[in-house]
Amino acid sequence: MAPNVLTIAGTDPSGGAGVQADLKAFSANGAYGMSVITALVAQTTTGVSRVQEVPPDFITDQLVTLLDDVRVDAVKIGMLANAEVIRAVTAVLERYCPPFVVLDPVMVAKSGDRLLAPEAVGALRDELLPRVDLITPNLPEAADLLGEGEIASPDQMPAQAERLAALGAKQVLLKGGHLSGESSVDLLHGDGVSEFLSTERVVTTNDHGTGCTLSAAIAALRPQRADWLEAVCEAKQYLTDALRASERLDVGRGHGPVHHFHRWW
Repeated sequence: MAPNVLTIAGTDPSGGAGVQADLKAFSANGAYGMSVITALVAQTTTGVSRVQEVPPDFITDQLVTLLDDVRVDAVKIGMLANAEVIRAVTAVLERYCPPFVVLDPVMVAKSGDRLLAPEAVGALRDELLPRVDLITPNLPEAADLLGEGEIASPDQMPAQAERLAALGAKQVLLKGGHLSGESSVDLLHGDGVSEFLSTERVVTTNDHGTGCTLSAAIAALRPQRADWLEAVCEAKQYLTDALRASERLDVGRGHGPVHHFHRWW
């Protein structure tokens, strides 16, 4: 039976990131996708022009209405925009306790546009992060969460992952894509184990929504796999293949999307 997986995130009309990318990644990895919208985002492959935030009480209504009816096997959380939305989502998680919760701490878009209010970082770190099962920050997001400078080498990743875990995250996938080198090196840290996971670095400008896609794939796979390591490794390979196949698409003039359905067309 396919797992039911929910994304709680903002939109992307170009389809490369946000809820649209999450639903594609869910489907491509064998899960039935559902969505709760936190923000309507006017963006394309070149940038963000406007964000219309959804009122927190309506986000709560969306979540409660869904969770009272449908079994949810995993949740992926993306853009939350502000502290009030973070608190609304946290309260619902505490009430319903879904089995697996993956948090992609969306703070800044690929274009550089900020998607999380600076004053909301504390609520994300102190209130939501301790209530999720896996957090997937890239290096700038990790630095923002910890209030420190961005690290510059893989050697520094274990200590930073440990500091993130000390904030309450059960599992940390610290993504090293911002580092240089022929390989893209991430670090999975949790349950007393730190393991580097390396894949080929795909040279392409079609990298819009990579963080959304990876975290969504992990959420889709975790109910179907034995542990976090297996789910993360498979999701990383899926994303690598989607990046390789992205040249088969022609979407926009900026950072194009990955090819979520590369296995089929």
